[in-house]
Amino acid sequence: MQIDMKGRCALITGGSRGMGLAIALKFAGAGADVAILARRADVLEEARSEIEAAGGGKAVAHVCDVGDSAQLTDTFRAVSSDLGKVDILVNNAGSSVRGKLEDVTDEMWSSDLNLKLFGAIRLSRLAWPGMKERRWGRIINVLNSAAKTPRPEGAPTAVTRAAGMALTKVMAGEGAPFGILVNALCTGRIATDQIARRHAREKPDMPIEEFIKDSGKDLPMGRMGTAEEFANMACFLASDAASYITGTAINVDGGLSPVV
Repeated sequence: MQIDMKGRCALITGGSRGMGLAIALKFAGAGADVAILARRADVLEEARSEIEAAGGGKAVAHVCDVGDSAQLTDTFRAVSSDLGKVDILVNNAGSSVRGKLEDVTDEMWSSDLNLKLFGAIRLSRLAWPGMKERRWGRIINVLNSAAKTPRPEGAPTAVTRAAGMALTKVMAGEGAPFGILVNALCTGRIATDQIARRHAREKPDMPIEEFIKDSGKDLPMGRMGTAEEFANMACFLASDAASYITGTAINVDGGLSPVV
């Protein structure tokens, strides 16, 4: 299947590294104009150059803290000016904060909800009127398998992700009459910079390739996924090829989750 995204404009949060960057590269390669948001200016510019080289369209980057409502509004306006519109929104910004219930403070709860849930709500709300007017839109919320199968000591991230899955379903119902399709992607263990940080913490003396291989042995497919594999599904959902798919939370986890 050939995915053609020429004429489409996409905004991706957390787009400077890992899965966000892989999605941006995939969109650009399919012909879309792409804007990425992240907090670090140095990695953003490097990512922007890489995205621009991957496709023939426009690539822009903005420093933005997705958890800051005023900054997010200003940045969305800047992106809309840069690209002319936002057809596709990928809410990918996030972190993985977890701990025992008694150890998770109000500040940790608030920060996690503000970044991952309210960030997605605010951006979706900003993009919604334009998508509704054009009667075409795609919103993809990047979650993880804990949204469906939360485990002990998984808060706050599992709770925030579960809320993101409910948000996906609500928006899908409201958007369907206007051609706005909203889906979620639930990730499992993907070899990204988060795994690299875990490697540095846990086994810095082990070659990272061996660490990644070892960490994926217990998965059903016997290996971790790649950011590109995750981006393939995001690209499909963002395209016209996925014109009858909305309100779903799709596992891209190599069979890790026991819940479909």
